[in-house]
Amino acid sequence: GEFIGFVGFSQPADWHPCAGEIDIGWRLVQEHWGRGYATEAALGAIEVGFDSIGFDKIVSFTSACNLPSINVMKKIGMYKDGPTFEHPRIEANSHLRTHVVFRLTRKQWIRVSTA
Repeated sequence: GEFIGFVGFSQPADWHPCAGEIDIGWRLVQEHWGRGYATEAALGAIEVGFDSIGFDKIVSFTSACNLPSINVMKKIGMYKDGPTFEHPRIEANSHLRTHVVFRLTRKQWIRVSTA
């Protein structure tokens, strides 16, 4: 019954480099990191997104230094796509400003989920 975080979909704002796409993201209380909860919940959300909602593609992005989230992206079958970008709402001198983008298409999901 304890709240440990969330996983869900959003649409990045018009100013964001991933505007117009469906984003999957997660936030967990730090004491629950590294237990597979984000991966398990994200896989469930992706299944709903592709199989029930009908998304064609899902994107996820994070700071290039956020290795735990990048590992979740890889575990759920996402692929790094394109160059990094500088997040326009993070200060220029911040180590969090440089972001990576990962994507997963419905076709890729079908291959991964039926393997």
